[in-house]
Amino acid sequence: MPDPDAQPAVVPAPAATAALIEARRLTKRFGSFTAVDAVDFDVARGEAFGFLGPNGAGKTSTMRMIGCVSPVSGGTLRVLGMDPRVDGPRIRARLGVVPQADTLDMELTVRENLLIYGRYFDLSRREALRRAGDLLDFVQLGDRADDQVEPLSGGMKRRLTIARSLINEPDLLLLDEPTTGLDPQARHLLWDRLYRLKQRGVTLVLTTHYMDEAEQLCDRLVVMDKARIVAEGSPRELIARYASREVAELRFPPGVQETLGPRLDGIGDRLEWLPDRVLCYAEDGEAATEAVHARGIRPESVLVRRSTLEDVFLRLTGRSLVD
Repeated sequence: MPDPDAQPAVVPAPAATAALIEARRLTKRFGSFTAVDAVDFDVARGEAFGFLGPNGAGKTSTMRMIGCVSPVSGGTLRVLGMDPRVDGPRIRARLGVVPQADTLDMELTVRENLLIYGRYFDLSRREALRRAGDLLDFVQLGDRADDQVEPLSGGMKRRLTIARSLINEPDLLLLDEPTTGLDPQARHLLWDRLYRLKQRGVTLVLTTHYMDEAEQLCDRLVVMDKARIVAEGSPRELIARYASREVAELRFPPGVQETLGPRLDGIGDRLEWLPDRVLCYAEDGEAATEAVHARGIRPESVLVRRSTLEDVFLRLTGRSLVD
């Protein structure tokens, strides 16, 4: 198993395509606090690139520097071939941004939110109307164009926020925790819209602490923890590198797990002791479970599943993604 403390080498953008974002030793400080600590990464044109990690890991601070709304404290950053320190307005004109919290005008209609935003990019009313109609159809809100925003569901508001971010036909779309707070149905619909954008060639950069979201959307990603990048690669590469093929989740009645001590030692490739369960990493989860029973240990329940990015994060940090 690779050393989880080893610093990952920067993952370059695919050689066939120039990088839209290049960061080298990128750093963000707030006084004596370092929010982003000398991180390196590239993002290629047309790919979906993710920042995965728990709250406070440095994801949003990195995104704000890319979006040219927070100055770089150290290192170098180039976005769309330009330096945010001197070319901020030119970069922002070519970005689409979906913030964590919706910033829609609740007093206006769905269509009016797009038209007013289009004026920020000097679109004519005719062009803004054309784009607004296309975008509302794309996010499946065409039949709500004349409705007020306030009564819309959370999922509809997120889709409207994405439509608004696309009104300037951006080269790069930044999404900060795009599905936080949404129910599963709304999340899957939003994933479908983002996947379709990627098929159209839009470059996506997103932050998330949902491992299933990262697996669904990202071609490549970096895992961040405590302001640093601790792993880089595609979801499949990271799972292969840091986890086994399967995991057996063993749950015990209250007070039993604390009494097991070394009785589980040697079962599977590795054990992860969590407050509410024990994770047994193995190539064959069923065989690992049989080995547990053979030792006279009787879990209250057992779930055998494939390894995920959350298991990667536990391997690297010892915490869950949503800590």
